[in-house]
Amino acid sequence: QVQLVESGGGLVQTGGSLRLSCAASGRTFSSYAMGWFRQAPGKEREFVAAISWSGGSTYYADSVKGRFTISRDNAQNTMYLQMNALKPEDTAVYYCGADPRLSTVVTGRGSWGQGTQVTVSS
Repeated sequence: QVQLVESGGGLVQTGGSLRLSCAASGRTFSSYAMGWFRQAPGKEREFVAAISWSGGSTYYADSVKGRFTISRDNAQNTMYLQMNALKPEDTAVYYCGADPRLSTVVTGRGSWGQGTQVTVSS
């Protein structure tokens, strides 16, 4: 099983950018699909983005398409989420997840980190 640690969250103004990182431990990182979910106060956790083990396939929620970019560096055991044009509604705790199966990640199952807070001020 892989252990995940998110970082890069913080406070940013509307229209600003942040890059989240997800560092993974374990020798099989490159065989795992990865993804990001987020949870805002009082709301359910929602899918943000996912990436296949090779990085060749990416998927996004409609709400972030064109603004967020998911990527990974298998040599560094790290996944990223570049977030541009941030909006107040992007405020949430962001969690990274991993599983050998992409379908598992997209549905919010698998291994998950502790999360990093992103706050977008208006």
